[in-house]
Amino acid sequence: MKRNRWDSDSDSGDDGASTRKRGASGRRKGVHKTQAQSTAHVATDRDLSGSPEPSPTSAIAAQCGPTPSSASQRREQQPSPSSAEPQRHNFYLHGCRSVDCYARIGKIDEGTYGVVSKARDKVSGDVVALKQVKMSADVSQEGFPATALRETNVLLSLDHPNIIQVREMVVGSTPDKIYMVMDYAENDLKQVMETKLKAPFLQSEVKYLLQSLLSAVAYMHERWYIHRDLKTSNLLYDARGVLKVCDFGLARKYGSPLRTYTQLVVTLWYRAPELLLGTERYSTAVDMWSVGCIFAEMLLMKPLFPGRGELDQTDQIFKLLGAPSEENWPGVDQDVPNANASARGKWPRHSRLRDKFPLAATFSGSGCSLSKAGFDLLGRMLALSPRERISAKDALAHEYFQEAPPPKAQELMPTFPA
Repeated sequence: MKRNRWDSDSDSGDDGASTRKRGASGRRKGVHKTQAQSTAHVATDRDLSGSPEPSPTSAIAAQCGPTPSSASQRREQQPSPSSAEPQRHNFYLHGCRSVDCYARIGKIDEGTYGVVSKARDKVSGDVVALKQVKMSADVSQEGFPATALRETNVLLSLDHPNIIQVREMVVGSTPDKIYMVMDYAENDLKQVMETKLKAPFLQSEVKYLLQSLLSAVAYMHERWYIHRDLKTSNLLYDARGVLKVCDFGLARKYGSPLRTYTQLVVTLWYRAPELLLGTERYSTAVDMWSVGCIFAEMLLMKPLFPGRGELDQTDQIFKLLGAPSEENWPGVDQDVPNANASARGKWPRHSRLRDKFPLAATFSGSGCSLSKAGFDLLGRMLALSPRERISAKDALAHEYFQEAPPPKAQELMPTFPA
């Protein structure tokens, strides 16, 4: 099953993804309602506590103009169509521009959840990524796919230079042809490291990339969103050297007190230990574990924990970072249901992470050497206890970014053709 980097609900076998369970509850019958009535549950996922997320359709409708309320008023003034007349427009996308406003340059990729094309806006000349949303066979019964709906709603709520933007929604000639117009990027970070780089990133380049990622994650977390699938293939890298977080199909709002969520999120190699051990109450710390794995991967030029399954993934983490205990994870037995104390004897008591990132006399070279400050930051991202994991905001203020060499300027970052 082939994925593309704009897919919002697909897993890559190349980076240790495991099968996820997706819940999609609620069916929409296609009955057109006014904005005041349109708080219906429109194919959105529920968390395990059973509480539905707010309907995101108003945010999508706002992108498409006219507003649902004004459109409803116009419909009320018109005679009702014959029941035999086929429905030609999706209400929530009423007023969107036509896909014909874009000239397709070529197909970027095709995955399980849609075809992504490179296209050019005929008016502005901007090059964009045009992602066709894969609709069900009976769009009037199934409605807009929950994952695409969630991703679009989240992205319309965020505005940050290091987060991909949905510029608009456009439609084809029939209700099943709906497209997301997104920022175009030539590569993702996984592709760059695997096929484009001839030598490892310099320390200054790692700092720039990590700083960009942390800036985006801090922005999301301040707005109460958890991404839940951060990995190198979900970090786009464009021709100007700008890193952008993409793939928000698993993103969720969180709050206080924490609700229960499925633990079957985050691609396996980047999945936090509390998720592997079965916790259903988590928040931003799961993203920070993923950021730590990405930080290590940029230094090593290979994944830090390339597990072959959940058991092997758990084993690799505790072999390197030490067995979970009250010392490194206070309250571990209460936090996670599957923290089997009798099985901990097979893992070392203390972390061996420093062996992978030796201290170097100079910090300006490339490779996996890491200064004391850099190692401290990495260790705080990869803390076994989610309560002790550093936040994105605090990570941005860490001394690692203040010591030499400074993060490289964006205009000096290496770029790579598509």
